[in-house]
Amino acid sequence: MPKDFKYFKKTTLGKPILMGRKTYESLGKPLPGRTNIVVSAQADIVLPEGVLHCLTLQDGIETLKNQPGDEGFIIGGGQIFAAAINIVDRIYMTRVHTIVETANAFFPPIDHTHWKLVWEEYHPADEQHNHAFTFQKFEQVNL
Repeated sequence: MPKDFKYFKKTTLGKPILMGRKTYESLGKPLPGRTNIVVSAQADIVLPEGVLHCLTLQDGIETLKNQPGDEGFIIGGGQIFAAAINIVDRIYMTRVHTIVETANAFFPPIDHTHWKLVWEEYHPADEQHNHAFTFQKFEQVNL
């Protein structure tokens, strides 16, 4: 989805990103212009120079917090999202308006008593996008 890739790049460029091993492997290489942090319990994982490795999500989040910049991003996968959803302040989501029967990773349900939708931007299907989609931004509600 070209518009989603462009939005993701614009939003994360110059900021640190944290991901699980499977997400990193699906990318195939570090994302340029960002500090890449990979969480994997495999102590012997081989990563390119400059990619930071953390054995636990907690260590990964501490590493993310200690990077320069005003914001860091957790970009997947499903297990990382589920473990981190209650400790982040903001969620940037692209909601694709379709059902993928073969999907094997999912974002956890958003509890709207804890999260407020603060911005969204709808994009209809077009010649480059088979499905309509909506960019959304949620902020955590202080309880």
